[in-house]
Amino acid sequence: MHKIPFLLLIVLMTIMGFVTPARAFQDSCLLRFQVKGYTGGKVKLIGVYADQNYIADSAMMDAEGRFEIRSMSMMKPGYFYVILPDYTNFHMMLDREQHISMITEKADLIGAMQVKGSVDNELLYESLKLQKIHDARIDSLNNIKKANEGNAEIQKQVEAGFQKINDERKSQVQSFVSKYPNAFFTKFKVAGQNPDLVDVRDAKGEPDRAAQLQYFKAQFWDNVDLSDARLIYTPVIVNKLNKYIVDFTMQQPDSIIHWADIIIRKSMVNPEMFQFVSNYIALKYQPTKTKVMDGEAVYVHIIDKYFTKENAYWLDSAELGKLRKKAWEMQASLLNKKGPDVISTDPYGQTKSIYGSKKPYVIVFMFDPKCDHCREETPKLHKFFQEWKDKVDIFAIALNTNQKDWTEFIDKYQVRDWTHVFDPTNKSIYAKYWVDITPEMYVLNPDRKIIGKNLKTEQLQIVINRDMGKED
Repeated sequence: MHKIPFLLLIVLMTIMGFVTPARAFQDSCLLRFQVKGYTGGKVKLIGVYADQNYIADSAMMDAEGRFEIRSMSMMKPGYFYVILPDYTNFHMMLDREQHISMITEKADLIGAMQVKGSVDNELLYESLKLQKIHDARIDSLNNIKKANEGNAEIQKQVEAGFQKINDERKSQVQSFVSKYPNAFFTKFKVAGQNPDLVDVRDAKGEPDRAAQLQYFKAQFWDNVDLSDARLIYTPVIVNKLNKYIVDFTMQQPDSIIHWADIIIRKSMVNPEMFQFVSNYIALKYQPTKTKVMDGEAVYVHIIDKYFTKENAYWLDSAELGKLRKKAWEMQASLLNKKGPDVISTDPYGQTKSIYGSKKPYVIVFMFDPKCDHCREETPKLHKFFQEWKDKVDIFAIALNTNQKDWTEFIDKYQVRDWTHVFDPTNKSIYAKYWVDITPEMYVLNPDRKIIGKNLKTEQLQIVINRDMGKED
């Protein structure tokens, strides 16, 4: 049986009326490569989704460094890495043009690259070649700067050299915009540019860094086409999100929420972009994933405000209901809210409550008697309590246990001087103090406002002293 060559098959299908010639080429993918200097081996095409990579395809390279990736359907547009047999790589982009030839050399993958059939990749390598030249000049300028630290004139010349590099980069980007304004690479490159710093001065005439940052962040997304979901399949959106939300934003919930609202609202211009941006920020601050004090407040805010039936189209009603229920359960125990009272039963059958404590501060300690970390933390907490018991009460809530294990734990660690409660039904503690992993500690001040959470014993003194207006 003879195999019909790929191109001949397309011709036959065209003649028989299955496809038109234009459609045959438009809706297929044929990527031809040659990397001179290689003599064979396996090659992988790695796609990008934000900060994740996936294997898009693979091929075997022949003895002359040639290989092909082909498909009867087009690949999803995005940024890709071609991983060569020795694990070095070169970059490429895919959009509507997917009949592409790329030829280069092992010794100089960027400098020797020749592209046919793809404007995006021609622009990509024009950019990479200039970047390679600039990187060498930057290294040289840094060496000169370091060797002449006390020479003001040379330092001035070095700064002028850096400025020239910056100007050349901007000029190249502007040429892409002028000649190829709608090219995928142009949108990608423009999106990656940062706004210029605005020269803002304070009353003394000194640079006002805080104001500069505010202007910078206000303009940070101006040149990003958030209506173009293709950009999610490149590194640019996730890189900018991390800078915007993490690097340039004070890591406390109110600030994060303020700036998160701005970019999430901007992202709603495209459903897929909105899905990515809202999920990415929410997941970054979900319980157990964040080290930010009360980062869960960001998670709760995003779920409550944006994960609605109208907006969260990617979730079915059960998934959405589960997420919103979790956020609701977390709401009562967010930082700076009044801590909910818990009324439950102690080992002697007596009713105890958090609000019944007469001490200025209450540490709500939730533990599982079988939990190794709880066993490790309990002696440390008891030592702290002995030193602070005139100001502090420990309200210990046992979880996931039974009467026998609970009381044995209390006796083993000699902590009967704490207030202990246990509710096998969990009704008395449901949706009051959120627990991801045990042990969990919250600190309530004299007004019973939550001033600390997700704490270790060694952090308690810092939190309490700060609330009393003392130095840490």
